[in-house]
Amino acid sequence: LPRLRTGQEEEAKKEEVAVEIEPKTGVSFPFKLDDGKQLGCVGLRKKSMLGIGIKIYGFGIYADNEKLRELLKLKIGKAPAKPTKDMYQLVIDSDAEMMVRLVIVFSSLTMNMVRKNFDEGLGASIKKLTGGKKNEALANKVMGQASDDIKLTSGSVIEISRLPGNILQTKVIGEVVSKVESELLCRAYVNMYLGDDPLDKDTQEKFGMSLPSLF
Repeated sequence: LPRLRTGQEEEAKKEEVAVEIEPKTGVSFPFKLDDGKQLGCVGLRKKSMLGIGIKIYGFGIYADNEKLRELLKLKIGKAPAKPTKDMYQLVIDSDAEMMVRLVIVFSSLTMNMVRKNFDEGLGASIKKLTGGKKNEALANKVMGQASDDIKLTSGSVIEISRLPGNILQTKVIGEVVSKVESELLCRAYVNMYLGDDPLDKDTQEKFGMSLPSLF
């Protein structure tokens, strides 16, 4: 009986958590994580296959808003009317903790496909930040440790976090598969979502709109 009661309490607790639903996939993301990071925006990653746009995953970008607030006030002073390139750049270059949670919706996704897609995107982002220098070895470190035996299904979660000390940590279905210390890698990862040529322009703008409110 006591176990049942705690289970019910946990369910009740879960229900109290406010969420935002990514409309195209129906995936829900809590506004606040247990560690205090807050949701900046949600988005969708699509991939064109044989001319059809396939929904691959819904994602939510979380950040340590307190740290971002300090940085923005220090470097920019007062809130601009709308997000500026400088603000995005500040977030990309900062050491504020951030995390992108990916929730798979494409049921035929394999770890190999994730790795390939990821290495390409991250490789291109590194190239942009280094003025054209490819660094495949660095890009490959993030997903390279993830075994092909990992079975991804619809609903599987991958979490990639920028941690203090310029560490990019990757978790696949709750297991840490890599922890890479590299300032360039951390910047390149956030740049994929918030840089000049983001994976999803709408999401980048939504994240940007959340920044002036931090002042």
